[in-house]
Amino acid sequence: MDCSISHSSSQPIYEQIVNQIKNQILAGKLQEGELLPSIRVLAQQLRISVITTKRAYDELEQQGFLRSVAGKGTFVAAADLSFLQEEKLRQLENLLQKAVDAARMHGISLEELIRILTFIYQEE
Repeated sequence: MDCSISHSSSQPIYEQIVNQIKNQILAGKLQEGELLPSIRVLAQQLRISVITTKRAYDELEQQGFLRSVAGKGTFVAAADLSFLQEEKLRQLENLLQKAVDAARMHGISLEELIRILTFIYQEE
């Protein structure tokens, strides 16, 4: 698992961890059943509080991304494909909302925004 934090970010550290682990699961970099570092080990690696790491793991478990097994560790939870698809769409909607907000701020019309998005999408 690849995880790093930025102390200069306005985003809380636990949210940085949650988002990075969630994105790795959604991208398939972390597979169902894969063992994650223990809370203590991850806290040591990132040089942060065990409480902060536990908060991130607890949130991911509540969201259905992780499952904890007493005495064994924390694992990537079984994937619910519809849930994962919904999460991907939610993340995309958030990004698109930022683009729409920026377009409005700069006086770009919906038609122009659609043209730009279409061009970017078809470029690859």
